[in-house]
Parts: sequence; C-alpha cells; structure tokens
Amino acid sequence: MPETNETVQYTADVVALTRSGHVLLIERGWPPFEGAWALPGGYVEPGEAPFVAAARELAEETGLDVPVGTLHQIGVWDQPDRDPRGAFVTFAYMAIVPEGTTVTAADDARDARWWPLNALPKQLAFDHADIIRAATATND
Repeated sequence: MPETNETVQYTADVVALTRSGHVLLIERGWPPFEGAWALPGGYVEPGEAPFVAAARELAEETGLDVPVGTLHQIGVWDQPDRDPRGAFVTFAYMAIVPEGTTVTAADDARDARWWPLNALPKQLAFDHADIIRAATATND
C-alpha cells in the first residue's frame, strides 16, 4: 500500500433536537459551504475528547450549553470525500433540548435557529442531512 502524508482532521457535530421535532442549525459564515445551513460543530482540539469538543462547539456557535454527559454518540462519519478540504472524520452526537430553548449565533456562525425536521433547508452542508437522519432514526 502506498504511503501517504495526508493529515486526518477530527471534528465533532451536535444534532440538538426538541421533542416536538425541531433541529438546531447554524448558517456557516466561512468556506466551504459559506452561507449554507449545517449542524453546530467544529474541530477537536489536541488533547480534547470529541464529546467535550462537541459541547464546546455547540456553546461557542449557538450559546447553548449542554452537559457533556447528556450527549449521546450517534456515529462516526469518515467517508474520504465528505469534506472538500481533505480528510475529515466527525464524531456526531445528539442532545434532546427543552422546548423554547433560545439560541444566539456566535463565533463563526452567521445565524442559529430551530428548523422543523419536516421542513429543513433544501441542501445542508457536508453530509449533515445523513447525520440528522441517523439521529432521528435513533430517537424514534
């Protein structure tokens, strides 16, 4: 097998859901997929556990603080072409959030809002539609 020098980046994403069927999305403020809607998430820092990164990124991008113990891992997405920047592996987590929880876009998110699961934006960034489907199948 040929040797490669490709660096794999690790990210963590959160599918925050309400019991009434809403999911929290952010509008990306940077490429790739600038202006597209996506799950809150971002890079896992060196020495940081993915579930800790997920909770941190959720708070940084939306102001929503969830205890790390309430996050449930729903899977790992590692398809080679999932991110146009290169090799990215994301750990996806789900959290059930109380109805009426307010969110505020911050950090590198232009907007943050609750979307009905049956009326999501036509195209989500990356493979986030697949991650949402996996989370809602787990939550049924």
